[in-house]
Amino acid sequence: MREVLQHKIDFKTKPLGSLGKLERIAMKIGLIQNTLSPELRNPTHIVFAGDHGLADEGVSPYPKEVTFQMVMNFLNGGAAISVFCRQNAINLKVVDAGVDYIFPKEWNLIHAKIAHGTKNIIKEPAMSAELCQKAMDKGREIVNTEYYAGCNYISFGEMGIGNTSSASLIMNKLVGISIEDCTGRGTGHDDEGLKRKTAILKEASLKYNVTEPLQVLATYGGFEIAMMCGAMLQAKQNGMIIIVDGFITTSALLTAYFLDKSILDNCIFSHCSGEKGHKAMLDFLGVEALVDLHMRLGEGTGAAVIFPLIKSSVLFLNEMASFEAAGVSNKA
Repeated sequence: MREVLQHKIDFKTKPLGSLGKLERIAMKIGLIQNTLSPELRNPTHIVFAGDHGLADEGVSPYPKEVTFQMVMNFLNGGAAISVFCRQNAINLKVVDAGVDYIFPKEWNLIHAKIAHGTKNIIKEPAMSAELCQKAMDKGREIVNTEYYAGCNYISFGEMGIGNTSSASLIMNKLVGISIEDCTGRGTGHDDEGLKRKTAILKEASLKYNVTEPLQVLATYGGFEIAMMCGAMLQAKQNGMIIIVDGFITTSALLTAYFLDKSILDNCIFSHCSGEKGHKAMLDFLGVEALVDLHMRLGEGTGAAVIFPLIKSSVLFLNEMASFEAAGVSNKA
């Protein structure tokens, strides 16, 4: 399939390789779907939200209440991810994975709360192994619901005050990069705040001697990160296109990668986050982000913004004329 896809790409009415990354995306999607004529069906973006006990230590300049307030903003259509999904006709789903707030049952979100946030990892592991597995299983179930409704293209985002800290710690333990090189300003720390955050994360890193991916996820992760990890693994199993967004989303993918390295076959990395550590995470995985827009918002905004580029890659493969069909002379 790779050989025949390459032939189809090369014999479009253009110089060889002249569509750059779009050609590589077209190849990847063709291989994922095992076809010369791929399609994007019911593109869906899922935002997982959860609170973090570590936020009590001041690792974010924002209070925990912002998590549930932003969930409300998603549901009301006022957040950046809401705007970009509307722009690109992407179905937006919001999941309460573990927000410290009781949402009315009639609200239009996926009620999957594991608990009212994780534990404070300075004092104890974020979650038990059992709750971590429960979150991952729920993520798998949510993806299957979309898959059986006809979706073959899925992207992920997150919301959770304090979750850049979880992502930094996951990266630190799984990749072996120092806390200093994993830790950025998150939602906007000044120099003093970043120094304090780094010291807290170093303490948390030293507290637990964990190395196995599921141990690391349970010890340092959030319910939204664990749920995303399970969702990504299920999307791979279903043969779906997986769009991976920024720093926190990539930490979920990093965990999934250590459980199933073939998951990268289905992944397209949307953008390189401005959050410190993301580029190193991408380098470790040996992948390249599609764009670098200096974004670091989260929510999966990068994944939504690059959708027109993905669409262009599929359209040129399916609709652009070949030299033969157009009656255009190829090079001598």
